[in-house]
Amino acid sequence: MASTNPFDNILKTLEKPGGGHFGKYYSLPALNDPRIDRLPYSIRILLESAIRNCDEFQVKRNDVEKIVDWENTSPKLVEIPFKPARVLLQDFTGVPAVVDLACMRDAMNKLGGDSNKINPLVPVDLVIDHSVQVDVARSENAVQANMELEFKRNKERFGFLKWGSNAFNNMLVVPPGSGIVHQVNLEYLGRVVFNRDGMLYPDSVVGTDSHTTMIDGLGVAGWGVGGIEAEAAMLGQPMSMVLPGVVGFKLSGKLRDGVTATDLVLTVTQMLRKHGVVGKFVEFYGEGMSELSLADRATIANMSPEYGATMGFFPVDHVTLQYLKLTGRSDETVSMIESYLRANKMFVDYNEPQAERVYSSHLELNLEDVEPCVSGPKRPHDRVPLKEMKADWHACLDNKVGFKGFAVPKESQNKVAGFTFHGEPAQLRHGDVVIAAITSCTNTSNPSVMLGAALVAKKACELGLQVKPWIKTSLAPGSGVVTKYLQKSGLQKYLNQLGFHIVGYGCTTCIGNSGDIDEAVASAITENDMVAAAVLSGNRNFEGRVHPLTRANYLASPPLVVAYALAGTVDIDFETEPIGLGNEGKKIFFKDIWPTTEEIADIVQSSVLPDMFRATYDAITQGNPMWNQLSVPSGTLYAWDPTSTYIHEPPYFKDMSMSPPGPHGVKDAYCLLNFGDSITTDHISPAGSIHKDSPAARCLMERGVDRRDFNSYGSRRGNDEVMARGTFANIRIVNKLLNGEVGPKTIHIPSGEKLSVFDAALKYKREGHETIVLAGSEYGSGSSRDWAAKGPLLLGVKAVIAKSFERIHRSNLVGMGVIPLCFKAGEDADTLGLTGHERYTINLPSRVDEIRPGQDVTVFTDNGKSFTCTLRFDTEVELAYFSHGGILQYVIRNLINAKQ
Repeated sequence: MASTNPFDNILKTLEKPGGGHFGKYYSLPALNDPRIDRLPYSIRILLESAIRNCDEFQVKRNDVEKIVDWENTSPKLVEIPFKPARVLLQDFTGVPAVVDLACMRDAMNKLGGDSNKINPLVPVDLVIDHSVQVDVARSENAVQANMELEFKRNKERFGFLKWGSNAFNNMLVVPPGSGIVHQVNLEYLGRVVFNRDGMLYPDSVVGTDSHTTMIDGLGVAGWGVGGIEAEAAMLGQPMSMVLPGVVGFKLSGKLRDGVTATDLVLTVTQMLRKHGVVGKFVEFYGEGMSELSLADRATIANMSPEYGATMGFFPVDHVTLQYLKLTGRSDETVSMIESYLRANKMFVDYNEPQAERVYSSHLELNLEDVEPCVSGPKRPHDRVPLKEMKADWHACLDNKVGFKGFAVPKESQNKVAGFTFHGEPAQLRHGDVVIAAITSCTNTSNPSVMLGAALVAKKACELGLQVKPWIKTSLAPGSGVVTKYLQKSGLQKYLNQLGFHIVGYGCTTCIGNSGDIDEAVASAITENDMVAAAVLSGNRNFEGRVHPLTRANYLASPPLVVAYALAGTVDIDFETEPIGLGNEGKKIFFKDIWPTTEEIADIVQSSVLPDMFRATYDAITQGNPMWNQLSVPSGTLYAWDPTSTYIHEPPYFKDMSMSPPGPHGVKDAYCLLNFGDSITTDHISPAGSIHKDSPAARCLMERGVDRRDFNSYGSRRGNDEVMARGTFANIRIVNKLLNGEVGPKTIHIPSGEKLSVFDAALKYKREGHETIVLAGSEYGSGSSRDWAAKGPLLLGVKAVIAKSFERIHRSNLVGMGVIPLCFKAGEDADTLGLTGHERYTINLPSRVDEIRPGQDVTVFTDNGKSFTCTLRFDTEVELAYFSHGGILQYVIRNLINAKQ
């Protein structure tokens, strides 16, 4: 290992404008290489990291050259190492990360190593985004009531994280109730530029939630990774990544009156999904940038997973600096950020001539072309212009079951289901809204849409409109700042009047924490097979995610969520049909309650103030009485409780030895599941409520847990026994082995029995059989969830053969030692005549140095068919992880073998 950095000759001192200096930095201009001026800004951040961390061991001179020569090397899919400046852990995804770190300490102890070496080597920000279950909604005291319920349910999990904050160095824990992780990251945690021990460098972050990309709106390079990748980064391992292509997205013009940032992001999402940006960076530029607030940019960046990009990046400019001042960053900090980025050619000044940058491909959008829209009913990139919504809805009723269809017979489409609600007669039709939620970090970071929603509520209340009492309405702001500006504006009372009370500061409906809907409504839906709707301002609307009983789920801006709640149905043409009857029976139309852009801008200007951010975040680490009263054990090794149903020691390091097991193939494996296209991590990973008849429910009941205390899968992510049973347990999963039947079941091939996926997997394991999964395109799209890889591993899945993989999920499978394989172009299980009833053998060399990234592998079946696949270990480092049995085992062995 080199003792010095070979690029120390370009270390410069950054002077302060008024005298003195900020610190030292590695100067990109000092390289005197004209290629750097042509690099996208996002690639310059990768370049600076490689230069600063160059030690000719983990990061080499050749890696730096690859990045400098990006224009020529990126099309060749070359591998580079990347060391992010920090790691962001979200509560749900942070728990298994801390569990794994605690397990690694135990494993180090058993193997004779120094367990205290298992400590984050880069700053770790862990936000306990406690993902509020919306039990109490329409109530003035909803926040306190929901918080008390959350602490009652999750006391053990919160206590474990509080232990971790004391046991591990270099870890900042933000207590529950402070806000949604990504909004806290944007408003408070994002450094933009680090000054650590006198060394200046750009902020960059990987996080255990795919929407870490929201920070890209602040000019901080960030994206989601699996928990296992994040843990390795925390432990000083460089991330191995393919040097990405960069799509240049030019923005011009400005949004028309009445068009929101949400309308813009749904349009951008559709455009980029169509263009194809999986595995790429998207970098926004152009004169239209000046028309987008930082919150608008963050909204677009947040949705990167929905359009498939690694990042949706907005370089730092004057808008960024204004936002930093608004959110309470000091003048000296902002001055340091601007000085450093200007000196290192990472700042965009639109008042100066723009140097031409090279992009892999280009897109352009005139903001004036954006129109109001929603997305749904089952995918975030299925955009529907608002003016076409009614026609699109009726087409969905007609269409065969699929992403845009429910196959409701013509004679049943006008069905009316009568029920009694609190003693009053009520009716339900197809498309009626039963959940309306202003939720998710995507929009609740954006004052213009939040205050826009409040203005809609004000106008509606003044005109006499009401929301039907059985619609479950809720408001979950991303941080306490939102409450402050809603109160300052005087508009919160109107939201309350319509039932949009604040229910908590955390993820709610978007992650499936809608809570129960009224029993009478639920019965009306199930007994009459109604296609009920949810409208939410979130970023995910996959089947079964929002609520088991809402088959139609539409993403919309917060103002539109209020409008649809007032209308009570998605089966409406807002241009021609009234939303409802107001005072004295007068028909009220959409245009009567919709605020102008100028009205919204005025209320934002007068209501969103820097002191609100300072007051909120000055006290953020102080916690609250419930957090502060949590009693936690001391010590650096965790005392595992074998009876706990929340925190359990997983078996990843059982029987681990110092010798790596080496590569392994698959022999005579059965197909556990046979999938089509677009199987998301929502289908794979345990999420949402725990169904009363599921294997996870049986497990909990056997351990004495009452059904009302099941909580959610998310809250139990620290217990592998529960999570393994919840893997592939989504009620909307479609497994071809079941011949069209929907649900979390499969066929145990040898016996022909129809079993839950967990029970079938357990039966295969007991019989000594390995299993694989067959899948179509975009396998594993959606959130970055480590359990989407950990769960299949624990079920005994040795390989996944798919047409294509989502980037994060493929990486997670590798990190857990599961083999990812891709069918050759134009082929899949159907074209090859595979039914899933075959047995599969995948032969791999026993020595890792005999395997090449991306090589061809032949898969043999027991019926004589064979076919060629691409082995999707994309880098040499991934092959090393696989040889060790997983990334964590690799880290432990390396730490033990390292010189003391």
